[in-house]
Amino acid sequence: MTQLNLKVRAKNPQFWISVALALGAPLFAYYGISGAELTTWGSVWKLGTDALSNPYVLTLMGASLYGALNDPTTKGFGDSQRAMSYHKPGGGR
Repeated sequence: MTQLNLKVRAKNPQFWISVALALGAPLFAYYGISGAELTTWGSVWKLGTDALSNPYVLTLMGASLYGALNDPTTKGFGDSQRAMSYHKPGGGR
């Protein structure tokens, strides 16, 4: 069974940066927008609803998110047994 040590990953700011970039970059690239164009909550909401109704954008976001979650140092998808034993980022037990 594939497992990710999400409790520990969630404590690492780098994890959240990777997730934000994985989800945001495809949106910004596909729709050709910059952050300066998202000046109201309405514009953010519209971007989100447009993305959720577009299978191509969802596929791009999913592929990008897979890359952010996958640990290329392990076989398959998931964390190693060693990483699963961590209680804090950086290998802390």
